[in-house]
Amino acid sequence: MSHDTLNPPNLVSFMLTNWKKPAGKLPKKIRNPGNFRRRRETLSGKFPGELLLIPTGHLKVRANDTFYSFRPGTDFFYLTGNLEPDCVLALAPTGGGGHREILFVEPNPGKTDATFFTDRVKGELWEGARLGVPESRAKYGVSDTRPLAELEAFVKAANGRVRVLRGHSRMLESWLASSATEQPRRDEELGTVLSEMRLIKDKEEINELAAVVRATHRGFEDVIRRMKTAKTERELEGVFFTRARMEGNDVGYGSIVASGAHACTLHWKKNDGHLRKGDLLLLDAGIEGNSLYTADITRTLPIGGKFSREQATIYNLVLSAQKAAFKAVKPGNDFMAPNRAAMKVLAEGLEALGILPTSAEEALKDENQFYKRYSLHNVSHMLGLDVHDCAQARAEAYKYGKLEAGMVLTVEPGLYFQADDLTVPARFRGIGVRIEDDVVVTKTGFRNLSAGIPTEIKEIEAWIRSVWKRR
Repeated sequence: MSHDTLNPPNLVSFMLTNWKKPAGKLPKKIRNPGNFRRRRETLSGKFPGELLLIPTGHLKVRANDTFYSFRPGTDFFYLTGNLEPDCVLALAPTGGGGHREILFVEPNPGKTDATFFTDRVKGELWEGARLGVPESRAKYGVSDTRPLAELEAFVKAANGRVRVLRGHSRMLESWLASSATEQPRRDEELGTVLSEMRLIKDKEEINELAAVVRATHRGFEDVIRRMKTAKTERELEGVFFTRARMEGNDVGYGSIVASGAHACTLHWKKNDGHLRKGDLLLLDAGIEGNSLYTADITRTLPIGGKFSREQATIYNLVLSAQKAAFKAVKPGNDFMAPNRAAMKVLAEGLEALGILPTSAEEALKDENQFYKRYSLHNVSHMLGLDVHDCAQARAEAYKYGKLEAGMVLTVEPGLYFQADDLTVPARFRGIGVRIEDDVVVTKTGFRNLSAGIPTEIKEIEAWIRSVWKRR
């Protein structure tokens, strides 16, 4: 760093001596290493005879010489369970049609190398010790681990077809500069296959999602408790973040803490508004666990503890749409079935309120879709390690595919009446309502992982009163 002073040789010599030798004990294996191994084996079977490179990514600069907290690349973590930056998983083809797995990681020289105190980015004294090469092999259950310094030569010596998961390491991608016109398509296919592998969650993944939903429930109660006296959205955002750091790794995405008309901005994240007792608070937030699986829950709460008549009218319409969407969540239905069910209810409700310029039937036609003026987004997306999980899956496997047991998705209808929308009666303008739950598709229907978080108006008002009474 520019403001650091040079280290004289005498200091370097002094710093490298008289340290207690490390115990040399290998770490315990991560939880359920077999799950990660089976995923690697499944991926191997998809691309026989090809070298696959899956990087986790690097630290990202926040400002000048400071970095954001590192979060591993989703697909890399899905295959390894490794949380460290810079690492790369290689699946190298073998003669028998399978692959040998090689995990490239940062070595841990301990205090035998001056970088332990001179390197601000990776040095042990500055950032803590990296796990190391043999330690990574023991912990993650991979058959081969090597130092990152060997990666470049390994990649450049590769013969035959190579695929790399792009968007995580420009350095790695530069070593693979290829004139082959089909290379981008091949690389894209790797990302697609990994996304589609993640569409179906195993039992352990569903347990992790259920756990972060429970933690998020507690975070919502923290917000409600503070809502009684809080002055700003940002104060409530901080309260939820505290729970996320207490019980997990982080928030799963930027929390939406939108009061009053701010709720009509779908991805409101400024969270700089003032709270007023007569307004609603739209809280869309989720805790990301230490397993990196995230919840994604939305509740719309009366800041003063009780819904007004107008607020209740819109809220109940959205709740009815969600109930209709739930009924369409079952294996064999197409992914968009819950959305169609919800939009039908919303359109009919908008017609009954005199808001639509046409009948609900006309508004729902593909060539019109007038209801979207008040409800722009679809009601579902996949959920897992990413809040918008499996994003690189093909449309025919996801958006236009069939629901299957083990899929986890959100169900989140909403209505948003902009404060300046003259098609909406004045008494409803500035009201925004979204209700979002996380559900897993079962063999016969669905299970609502967030069913314990109230949604009925009477239940919400009672919930708020109950939380406010607690110390």
